[in-house]
Amino acid sequence: MQETIAVDEVVVLFAGDSGDGMQLTGNQFTNTSAVFGNDVSTFPNFPAEIRAPQGTVGGVSGFQVKFGSHRLYTPGDEADVLVVMNAAALVANIHKLKKGGVLIANLDGFDAKNLKLAGCQEENPLETDQMHDFNVQAVNITKLTVEALVDTAVPRKEAGRSKNMFVLGLLYWMYNRSMEPTERFIKNKFKKKPELVEANLKVLRTGYHFGETSEAFASRYSVKPAQLEPGVYRNIMGNQATAIGLVAAAKKAGLELFFGTYPITPASDILHELSRHRNFGVKTFQAEDEIAAVAASIGASFGGSLGVTSSSGPGIALKTEAMGLATILEIPLVVINVQRGGPSTGLPTKTEQADLFQALYGRNGEAQIPVICAHSPHDAFEAIFEATRIAVEYMTPVMFLSDGYIANGAEPWKFPKAEDLPEITHRKITETDDEKYLPYKRDEKLVRTWAVPGTAGLEHRIGGLEKDDLTGNVSYDPDNHEHMVKIRAEKISRMAEDLPTQEIHQGNEKGKVLVLGWGSTYGAIQTAVAELVDEGFEVGHAHLRYVSPLPKNLGEILANYDEVVIPEMNDGQLVNLIQAKYLKKCRPLKKIKGIPFTAKEIKEFVISIYQAS
Repeated sequence: MQETIAVDEVVVLFAGDSGDGMQLTGNQFTNTSAVFGNDVSTFPNFPAEIRAPQGTVGGVSGFQVKFGSHRLYTPGDEADVLVVMNAAALVANIHKLKKGGVLIANLDGFDAKNLKLAGCQEENPLETDQMHDFNVQAVNITKLTVEALVDTAVPRKEAGRSKNMFVLGLLYWMYNRSMEPTERFIKNKFKKKPELVEANLKVLRTGYHFGETSEAFASRYSVKPAQLEPGVYRNIMGNQATAIGLVAAAKKAGLELFFGTYPITPASDILHELSRHRNFGVKTFQAEDEIAAVAASIGASFGGSLGVTSSSGPGIALKTEAMGLATILEIPLVVINVQRGGPSTGLPTKTEQADLFQALYGRNGEAQIPVICAHSPHDAFEAIFEATRIAVEYMTPVMFLSDGYIANGAEPWKFPKAEDLPEITHRKITETDDEKYLPYKRDEKLVRTWAVPGTAGLEHRIGGLEKDDLTGNVSYDPDNHEHMVKIRAEKISRMAEDLPTQEIHQGNEKGKVLVLGWGSTYGAIQTAVAELVDEGFEVGHAHLRYVSPLPKNLGEILANYDEVVIPEMNDGQLVNLIQAKYLKKCRPLKKIKGIPFTAKEIKEFVISIYQAS
């Protein structure tokens, strides 16, 4: 008799060729768990090549999902269950499976051809001594899928393509998940091809019943719904949250949204999502290159719309001259950088945090701009909303930093009501009290007004040459140039007086070690610090949303701890920034591997610092 075991959380990793449907399988399992009421956190992992050779380690696609009955911050350090569709997927991911974990292997993906492609000619990895550490379940998934479809309209040579549905059905049985959400998805996705609806539903149910009748799977698992804050939730990815945040901010500002971009991994889905919202007056423009995209967005802002552009590091490098133009014009512009591994083309599908210096200093001349960072998929909504508010209310370009981990990850999001979002006040004017319009006349926050071209009486000069104070006319006067450089910088630094002060997100407000982070390290740090505090360590966690300007009370917070640890997916960029500004020695924890931190890595590093101090 099969027993049901209650567990608090589970990590499942699906892995196979990029054509095996692992991303779809993972997304369906995630959505079903979210509908059930679990908290979820995901980490999709794509091959770097668009068409990597089938059956090779370089062509492996993975999707990791953690679901639980409590609040989750990461997709997990190690997998409880690893599903591999071929030998290459096993070779690439076996190190991620915890000892005693369940390995479900598609036996049909371990034939002589697949073993050779995975570099395993000498020994089948399923037959090594290493497998003794795991609960190995080798199943002829492809064969069972084909047999299930013998009496259907699907050709035999095509039938094996549905094997991911067999896996999904088996996992639904293992974790007491309903098949209904995926059944609805299949019926909608293939509604014009009834034979595919029949085939996928049949294979899904075959996988479920295989678990039910197989003696190999002796246990099922139960994960109760999480006790999350009451509200209406949806599952959301970081790029989706970014796009929806832009729409919300534009509406709150009373501005039309113009999004000019050029496709690039991992930022392209922002364009895809925004293109669906033309009913909100959103205009999306796919330009011929990165420079044209940002120039069009600047033109839109000059014309009175909210101009937004997006890219990843290589594309941001191309946009820098135009960003300098927006800086000297002092007009609203939101620049989104969804960071990836670099330099140059680097690691297109892998994550990194190595563009912080680029965001802060990557323009010619003295061209300071605010820099705002998201820390998780759902946080991308609030962070981009805030970036937009600052751009509009302070008349400045703003850099918004996300990364591949945030962009492609997913988690439940309690979305707000429109009336609960803060208002955004734009600076547009239609007339002036002065005898002649002075475009660079400033208020107490050093912010100028926004005059839309064609408005009678508000004519003024434009261009990238230095502006004369007040009039905006071209000026080569040395004193004026220094004055304008200083006043543009002062406008940015004064923002700190109006921005929220820095908070401690987790742990002690004073103590031996502060873990200071920014961006997508948030979840791993939260998890690590929570465990350390439970074990009696005097540790706190602070996470930066505002990197330029930095929070006005950050120096006071740093002084409350003996040691400051800064984990970053780069070679120590925030470390250098903090040490230079506050003269506080910091301990860097660097990782430049295209993969995010685990909570375990951070926890062990903090313990080593704690014990040595």
